[in-house]
Amino acid sequence: MVVFPMQSLETHSANILQTPQAPKNGEMERHSQQLHFSLCEGKDDSPANIKPHRSDPFWVGSLPSRVTPENVTWARVVPAEFILLGITDRRDLRLTLFLILLPIYLVSLLGNGGMVLLIRVDSRLHTPMYFFLASLSLLDACYSSAIGPKMLVDLLLPRATIPYAACALQMFVFAGLADAECCLLAAMAYDRYVAIGQPLLYATTMSRRLCLTLLGASGLGGAVSAFVHTTFTFRLSFCRSREVNSFFCDIPPLLAISCDDTSLNELLLFAVCGFIQTATVLAIAVSYGFIAGAVVRMRSAEGRRRAASTCGSHLTAVAVLYGTLIFMYLRPSSSYALDTDKMASVFYTLVIPALNPLIYSLRNREVKEALGRTWSRFCCPGRGPQ
Repeated sequence: MVVFPMQSLETHSANILQTPQAPKNGEMERHSQQLHFSLCEGKDDSPANIKPHRSDPFWVGSLPSRVTPENVTWARVVPAEFILLGITDRRDLRLTLFLILLPIYLVSLLGNGGMVLLIRVDSRLHTPMYFFLASLSLLDACYSSAIGPKMLVDLLLPRATIPYAACALQMFVFAGLADAECCLLAAMAYDRYVAIGQPLLYATTMSRRLCLTLLGASGLGGAVSAFVHTTFTFRLSFCRSREVNSFFCDIPPLLAISCDDTSLNELLLFAVCGFIQTATVLAIAVSYGFIAGAVVRMRSAEGRRRAASTCGSHLTAVAVLYGTLIFMYLRPSSSYALDTDKMASVFYTLVIPALNPLIYSLRNREVKEALGRTWSRFCCPGRGPQ
């Protein structure tokens, strides 16, 4: 933020406050615009560079009513709302995308919700492994719902907007749940290691208390990460534009429209996301290293097959999620291509949550058997359990 000399401030104040007669040819409005722009950006105050000021109904600012040297240094611009440019501006293509993405979102919501209910009603699935799977399904349903409904509605609207506070809330919820899912996948890898590498100690090692502790730690890690990103992002001034080149309030598009220095935000994005993803990937790799050693020592072909079946689903989910997140966030800012990144954002906000229930159900015999038992219990009670 630039601090101006007292003489410059007095000149601007004199033009605005000490004019005894009525303004001529919009002179007062021009000076007000120049003063507002100068305080926010500290750049040339030529009319070509004047930014929106407080009289604009779409903008509110923290500019004080009386300009003094003490309060100039913290003046900043806060938009009342953002304009979401969406996935595309083509009307025909937006309707097509709506018809494609609506079933994907419904599959995500019904699939993850159904997985939670199935694990809840079938007592044979009341094990640590399925406790974590139910938690993963609940996270997927929540974080796709933080983005999906508004995105689908915006595809049908000619102009999509989101209030400033709602934008901050959406970023916090989505970022927190996404980072919590990374931590939860690491906890699931440890659970698989104990089940395969130490089967006799599985029940005592993976106690209810430990499972709740791992789940709580995952949620706490996601909340802390989301708080850091949201706080530092929404401390910025957004006086370049109100147009967010995305279909939701993601971090890179918001940094792109800020008129402040965003190097600290980019460093935090790389450091915090890098730490979470590196730590969780390392935990997953170590767990699967021990699992591979345990599988090699197995003499039973059936045991190896079951280990491969349960671990294959988890590894598939890990590879799909981490590959997308690394592509999105662990890159230099110069390589961001927001128009291209939109499709990757659609993939990890809607497609991955819809794939997870399919990955874990189609490759898991116990889930398929539980589904058959539940269907027979509630839909065909006369047949009895199968």
